[in-house]
Amino acid sequence: MALNDILGTAVSGLAAAQAGLRAVSNNIANVGVAGYAREKVTLSTAVVAGQISGVKVGEAERVADRFLEATVYRRAGDAGRAEVTSSYLGRLQSLLGEPGAKSGLPARLDAINASAIAMTGSQSSAQTVAVFTGDVEDALASMKQTTNDVDSLRADVESEVGYSVDKINTLLKRIHDLNGTVAQATGLGRSASGAADQRMNAIEELSGLISVNVRDQPDGRVTIETQAGQMLLDTRLRQLDYANSGNGTGTSQTTYPDINIKFANANGTMGALTGEKLDSAAVGGKLGGLLDLRDRALPAFSEQMGVLFNGLAETLNRVSNASTTVPAPKDLIGRQTGLVGTDRLNFTGSATFAVTAKDGSMVAKTTIDFSTLSPNTVNQMVATINANLGGAATANFTDGVLTFSAANSANGVAIAQTEGNPSDRAGVGVSQFFGMNDLIRSDKSSLVPSGFEGTDPHGFTTGESAQIILRDASGLALTSYTLQPQTGDDFDDIITELNDSPLGRFGAFSLDDRGRVRFDPATAVSGAVLSVAADSTDRFGTGRSFSSLMGMSGLNAGLAESEVRSDIAADSSKLPLAMLNASAAVGERALGTGDTRGATAFVNELQKSVDLGKDGVTTIGRFSTQLLGRAGLEANQASSRLEDANARKADAVNRRDSYSGVNIDEELSQMVVLQNSYAAAARIMTTATQMYDTLLEMVR
Repeated sequence: MALNDILGTAVSGLAAAQAGLRAVSNNIANVGVAGYAREKVTLSTAVVAGQISGVKVGEAERVADRFLEATVYRRAGDAGRAEVTSSYLGRLQSLLGEPGAKSGLPARLDAINASAIAMTGSQSSAQTVAVFTGDVEDALASMKQTTNDVDSLRADVESEVGYSVDKINTLLKRIHDLNGTVAQATGLGRSASGAADQRMNAIEELSGLISVNVRDQPDGRVTIETQAGQMLLDTRLRQLDYANSGNGTGTSQTTYPDINIKFANANGTMGALTGEKLDSAAVGGKLGGLLDLRDRALPAFSEQMGVLFNGLAETLNRVSNASTTVPAPKDLIGRQTGLVGTDRLNFTGSATFAVTAKDGSMVAKTTIDFSTLSPNTVNQMVATINANLGGAATANFTDGVLTFSAANSANGVAIAQTEGNPSDRAGVGVSQFFGMNDLIRSDKSSLVPSGFEGTDPHGFTTGESAQIILRDASGLALTSYTLQPQTGDDFDDIITELNDSPLGRFGAFSLDDRGRVRFDPATAVSGAVLSVAADSTDRFGTGRSFSSLMGMSGLNAGLAESEVRSDIAADSSKLPLAMLNASAAVGERALGTGDTRGATAFVNELQKSVDLGKDGVTTIGRFSTQLLGRAGLEANQASSRLEDANARKADAVNRRDSYSGVNIDEELSQMVVLQNSYAAAARIMTTATQMYDTLLEMVR
């Protein structure tokens, strides 16, 4: 080997040792820095003209395993979703209070039952009656406050959705810029370790916000797409476009704008739509958790509160409508039913409409057998009442509201079920159906099932519509449909339209035996639920919409506007507790003072099961306990999932860092090896120099 070759080999050895020492010193300087991947110099044999000529030194490269990094990204998404879910469900649980707390909803409902029992034991003293009505008001207030608290939580979630979208856009822009830096350095054969480390940290933060798939490209770039395959970043940047993003004024709404994906222009502004959007919790990460809370978990809880309210209202109103005060009131004024005079009654059984004097004696009465009433319409019922009472009292039905008034101000009116053959429409009596003597009222709800049959005219007008959305168990909007009833059609036509719509591909619609729309989802979408985003329908101008009549959300809802009837709230002596003796002849005593059978009926009814539609048949107390218990269980499970997710993420990070992180002992030992290599190369150079000098001396 020539001396020049020896010198060249030694010089390359010095260069290799120096490059290695620079990499080692850089690694040691960054020990303990989160996300830093250690560098390693690549060396290869240099060959010139078929002869080995030392070592070839390449650029320092990151020591990293893309599979370990991908695991960190996945675990970060799981942890991000678990964290936000645990946080908000924990807040919900804290709003509901501790189990057994006197201010809790179950305690409020128990108080109603306890005060009803007290009324039976003290012959209905004014004090116990006042306590009972107060307990009912407290229970309604508790339910309304809980619903308002949930709406506030949902508004907070909506604000955080906007902020998360902004953060995702910022991270995507940063990763895009770092992609360019890495690709440029790679193309020039230079080290891109610093930019690659920064990009990895940005991707890890991004994956905590939205679950992503990351793919390495030959030029050093990475492409990023959602778990569903929606592209977020390749050679061209995309951005998320959300109408509520960044305004910080989140509000609780029925539906929310879509999160669309748009191309980003060169100046950073939003460009054209890609045609894709993020529309469910399936996006994963923190954003997925927020969407699940906003679109599924919190609305489901509010809907269940509406179911609970309607069950309580139906139970208490069943008793109050079967009872009366002593003396009976001069007027009974019903609530909006959504019916018109020509509607069929659809009642079975019979009921007595009576007029009584102040002393409780019967002045006049008529018993209507609805099975024999012809024609069987609301107008005919009103006409029969008026004809049979001979002017002692007058019934009137206007704009969907039935009134029943005594002609003489000294008399009162009452309605009683016929024992053994009570009137019945959708499981409630005629007085309760029309709301003649309700304890609980709501301007937005009839508080009873509609009782419509399929052949009844729906009463909606062409041009009116209701937008119905079907979501799966994760909150994903499977499809939506805008129902557009046609003038003159019946409810069977509406059911047919719904079954023929895109909604019908996911289940079957029908009318149940209480006149409510029932949706039975297909097995593949078990747990799917319907929601009504908008409803402009108005049955015959009564103000009752399709969704409110058909129990499409929270049965008939109306909780926000609910209250104890104003006259009872102002004067608890107006609470109906006596029972009319419908069999009493005219002139005989039909009402008696001290009658507390209504109080006993309250106690009995509160212990009975009530039909809550798709939520089954159960007692109010059991349903409320299950509802709040389920909320507590979900909060506890979310907390456990957060602990598990954090542990799995920490394990993934540890595995990644164990492979690519800096170990000070290894670096110091490597430094010793490199120093020895440097010294060896230096000695070779010295020896070669001496040999060269000797040759020169020999020539001289």
